[in-house]
Amino acid sequence: MHKTLLEAIGNTPLVRIPFDVPAQIYAKLEYANPGGSVKDRSAIYMIEDAEKTGQLKPGGTIIDASSGNQGIAVAMIGAAKGYRVIIVVSEKISQEKLETLRAYNAQVVICSPTDRIDDPEGYHTVALRLQKETPNSFMPNQYFNPLNALAHYTLLGPELWEQTEGTVTHFFAGAGTGGTVTGVGRYLKERNPNVKIFAVDSVNSYRATNGCPKPYCVEGMGIDFDSPVLDCTVLDEILTVSDDDAIAMLKVVAAKGFLVGPSSGAVVHAAYQYAKEHLSERDRVVLIFGDSGRAYLSKGFYAQGEVENMPRKKSSYSQVHP
Repeated sequence: MHKTLLEAIGNTPLVRIPFDVPAQIYAKLEYANPGGSVKDRSAIYMIEDAEKTGQLKPGGTIIDASSGNQGIAVAMIGAAKGYRVIIVVSEKISQEKLETLRAYNAQVVICSPTDRIDDPEGYHTVALRLQKETPNSFMPNQYFNPLNALAHYTLLGPELWEQTEGTVTHFFAGAGTGGTVTGVGRYLKERNPNVKIFAVDSVNSYRATNGCPKPYCVEGMGIDFDSPVLDCTVLDEILTVSDDDAIAMLKVVAAKGFLVGPSSGAVVHAAYQYAKEHLSERDRVVLIFGDSGRAYLSKGFYAQGEVENMPRKKSSYSQVHP
């Protein structure tokens, strides 16, 4: 039993995915967090640190830029704690995420997609500007706040180590801000330097294209700028995945009972391909399912086939017209 909603963040299930590879592949179901994603962990960590240090005071406003999940986590926490919340997003956000933000009573500012995080009209720059203009406000700034990675080092890394009883050999996570893969990776490496850490990136990201990014539809993943949050010294390898491969994998895992978001599709694609080519029955893989596919149903990624139209029986009730 939990006395508050926010105490329920964490302790998510670790479940084996039945793939036809010798290695055991387990998914950490982060969509089981109360806000529906792995971002609940970093958001609560940064907000409560701001409360402790006086950066966020009672009656204040929390402002952040987000592709959706961080914003939802902040909006949920803000609602639970009584703060006003403003979330700045890109037009790439799914309709479900947008409506979820509004359901938590967050004010949403929508910006056009941009190629650079420092674009004056981009969602990150607009959020910074709003925070400067808003009295008694705080911006977690997940893209540049080192506490992002520290949250996952403190909260998620120990959970994984305990749940696997220290047997994890390979860890895969999507890299957007880099907080999850850096924080968990650092913790696991400290416990066992032989654990291999893999960041999954979009094939069209700024990093992957050597500074010439192309549009991609997977939300919440893609190394598009240099950030102090992502520590590449923790990583053994960065694997790139295309939109097509990420989205195709969504149907594969949905058919196994896992309805996950596109970035999770990219992660499981990378882990599965790597396991097929490199791993044996001695290996235990853990990957992050960062959010649920329920947040993306309107994008049409999951259709498995035609819907059967069952014949309808006539109603035994007569319709009465006024």
